[in-house]
Amino acid sequence: MQPGAKSKFGRVDLEVSAFAFGTAPVGNIFREIDEETSDAMFQTAWDSGVRYYDTAPMYGHGLSELRTGQSLRWKNRDDLVLSTKVGRRLVPARRADIDFAPWNNAAPFQLEFDYTYDGTMRAFEDSLQRMALESIDIAFIHDIDVFTRGDEQPEVFKQAMDGSWRALEKLRDEGLVKAIGVGVNEWQVCHEALKQRDFDCFLLAGRYTLLEQDALNEFLPLCEERGAAVVVGGGFNSGILATGAKEGAKYNYAPAPDDIMDKVRKIEAVCTEYNVPLPAAALQFVVAHPAIPSFIAGTRTVQQLEQNLAWFSHPIPVEFWADLKAKGLLREDAPTPE
Repeated sequence: MQPGAKSKFGRVDLEVSAFAFGTAPVGNIFREIDEETSDAMFQTAWDSGVRYYDTAPMYGHGLSELRTGQSLRWKNRDDLVLSTKVGRRLVPARRADIDFAPWNNAAPFQLEFDYTYDGTMRAFEDSLQRMALESIDIAFIHDIDVFTRGDEQPEVFKQAMDGSWRALEKLRDEGLVKAIGVGVNEWQVCHEALKQRDFDCFLLAGRYTLLEQDALNEFLPLCEERGAAVVVGGGFNSGILATGAKEGAKYNYAPAPDDIMDKVRKIEAVCTEYNVPLPAAALQFVVAHPAIPSFIAGTRTVQQLEQNLAWFSHPIPVEFWADLKAKGLLREDAPTPE
């Protein structure tokens, strides 16, 4: 599949490129990226046909949105799709008073969770101001999962369904945003949100990959039934599906356990037999599902981005996918590329 291939965004009157540009790295997560490299990645993505860009106030305490706006400002706004998130407000503060971890040299704002109606409206307007773009297409309620909020999650989820949901529904009704959804690390949270409210879309990080397909049990079928689009991030499970099962490989932001290492080695053996790069299989598998129109990838360098784009369009024979299923390495009911 070509990175710029367009797919309909669920039931919404939007089309997104199959490959999307994720902007967490340009928020300087873990280490700094300079302005020139950040902009060069945006321009490389654009020149490769990428037309969907995802950002969030959290990424670099606003830095990602600032850079996104700067790099996209003079593009034809009708030619691109832009998503950001609500659930955090940014409060100006002295740099010396801010704990930026895991971000480096980020923007001078404190992050404050806020899932109230008023806070969500304020966050949405602040994002427009930071990006200096006239519209946002997709707004996700951010990080209302157990992974982020721990024991507070049930109460946080309820606050978001009462406050942020009402705000986003109003913005959608008024035509100020085209699609509203939830962006989290757990498909179960997305599933519960879709059962409770009329969401258009979800951003799911790391929970539908070559290694994990439990979302096929309930969540993805309900999305198909309701016409809800799912955008997948974290398709490499935080590293191992890009690096392979080598020493120090990461899975879910921690050293990969033995069972995961063993499964990846078996997948790699099939990849070798068919001359398919493991990361190419990981990227292309995700967007084969009919409810998933786009895969979001974040990169730190132009070279990494170009490599991801090449993997995304690398030819993979249909026999490769059949062999993975025959060996019990991929669920029989998992859609695969044709």
